Amino acid sequence: MALADALINRPELLILDEPTNHLDLEMIEWLEQYFAKENMTLLMVTHDRYFLERVCNEIIELDNGTLYPYKGNYSYYLEKKEARIEQEEVEQHKSKLLFKKELDWMRRQPKARTTKSKSRIDDFHQIKEKANQRRKEHEVQLEINMERVGSKILELHKVSKSYPDKPILEKFDYVFTKGERVGVIGKNGTGKSTFLNIIAGTDTPDAGKVVVGDTIKFGYYTQKGITIKEGQKVIDVIRDFGDFIPLKKGRQISAQQLLERFLFDRKKQYDFVEKLSGGERKRLYLCTVLIQNPNFLILDEPTNDLDIVTLNVLESFLLDFPGCLIVVSHDRYFMDKIVDHLFVFRGDAVVENFPGNYSDFRAYEDSAIIENRAEKQNEVKKSKNSWKSDEKAPKLTYLEQKEHKTLEKEIQKLETKKVELQHQFTDGTLSGEEIDKLSVELKEISNAIDQKTERWFELSAMLE
Repeated sequence: MALADALINRPELLILDEPTNHLDLEMIEWLEQYFAKENMTLLMVTHDRYFLERVCNEIIELDNGTLYPYKGNYSYYLEKKEARIEQEEVEQHKSKLLFKKELDWMRRQPKARTTKSKSRIDDFHQIKEKANQRRKEHEVQLEINMERVGSKILELHKVSKSYPDKPILEKFDYVFTKGERVGVIGKNGTGKSTFLNIIAGTDTPDAGKVVVGDTIKFGYYTQKGITIKEGQKVIDVIRDFGDFIPLKKGRQISAQQLLERFLFDRKKQYDFVEKLSGGERKRLYLCTVLIQNPNFLILDEPTNDLDIVTLNVLESFLLDFPGCLIVVSHDRYFMDKIVDHLFVFRGDAVVENFPGNYSDFRAYEDSAIIENRAEKQNEVKKSKNSWKSDEKAPKLTYLEQKEHKTLEKEIQKLETKKVELQHQFTDGTLSGEEIDKLSVELKEISNAIDQKTERWFELSAMLE
């Protein structure tokens, strides 16, 4: 409602503070497309890295009281910030590796569309194979020695749950295995948090059974946050839950070290909790969940109100985490890095199991939309020409055939031009005006590729 109120008058300047927080993925993507079409100036604070990548053409970083402007999107910012850090020689080696890792991740992202037609079945198998390989690429830095996990982890047998006029689950079956990393996505109100509550045992199903293994120890991060006692200090909050997390080879990470890892320095650890900001309280809450050394983590919107630096820390911790993980998040970048497959809540108790991360899912859904559109066009065409023999009826007009032949060449040329422009951004001698001009040109080329690719798919479907 607040967004609708802000957008309806088509302002020339729009100031947004964390606009994607608490929005579902469909709304976030709609917002990206809206801003791409509208001619308005945006000034926003956001930790949504895909949003930064796709919407912004300039990033201003506030670091230790100094503003650093970067004329480009999130990938450009990462690259130039790394160069600045190296020049200043103030950051430690691990921080530099973190930015390189982020940049490599951005460059490896799967494309939403390709210029060649592939069957969705082949795509599906490729996505599944990629999902299985993704975790092997990560090098574990923090070898957590969590409690032994038995053969039985978590089983859901014909679980049903509904509220008046709102079905959530209908005879849902799933058996979790060791090391599973599941993301949960869907529109707001489709029952994602209710699903997590049923798993954690804080809510009961209407029917069916939830069987939890004897060795399973849940760590549950909810949206409600942490309850603080009056006069408590940060370190005391953590020590109420535990003093250390055991690591392999007899080592351990203490409560103080965990807090330091999540950006609470020694001085901050002895501050009163009442002095903490909203984001700092979220960080502290995360630490209380992790210090208990669970072997099954359940995270409900853990990325809300966290800054990008903290998100990087959380992602590194979760990539090292050897247990099971199930997470609800609207942060697509976070989901792409952390999970191997998805539960997609469609509403009306429809839940799909998709083997891949969010980018894989988005690419697969895009291909489905294009196929459905082509099928509908074919149906309309057949009904119009039902008086003719199907064999005699041409599937494409002469002009459409000519258009189809030239489209792929045009797309390939645009793709080549896009790559050339992206390489130009790495030139450190570019002025601000030159970077602005390149950003505008790159956006126009990307839009043209999308339009021509969609049209190519439509014509290709009519040829089959």
